[in-house]
Amino acid sequence: MESAAMFAGSLPGLILMDLGQAMVVVCLCFDMVRALSVPRSHRRYVASTVFRTLAVPSILVMGVSVLVDVIFLSWMDLVMGVLVMVTIIFRWHHDKDEDNWWKGKGKKLARWARKQLAPPPALAPAMG
Repeated sequence: MESAAMFAGSLPGLILMDLGQAMVVVCLCFDMVRALSVPRSHRRYVASTVFRTLAVPSILVMGVSVLVDVIFLSWMDLVMGVLVMVTIIFRWHHDKDEDNWWKGKGKKLARWARKQLAPPPALAPAMG
């Protein structure tokens, strides 16, 4: 834990945390745009796509931020980090019926992965 605390306090650690926090802010801003946009509009489609794309990395960044807050015993930052993380998780799971670029991609990506990971077809020897 001491090495994690030292990295979090170093310049590269602070830069990484700042970039991660900026990504979280962008994710939440696009969620707000999505919430305030007219349903079935292009603006809502783009906002939902950006939010869905940034939600998982934002959850991971907030998890690391919460872990750093635990190491530094910064309880108010810990509570605020958990609140933001829970908010992103709730919003990510709440509106599943939104139309976005990712809708329907799961089956296509799974089919592609199965095809890529499958062994090449073995040719049977000729009967003769």
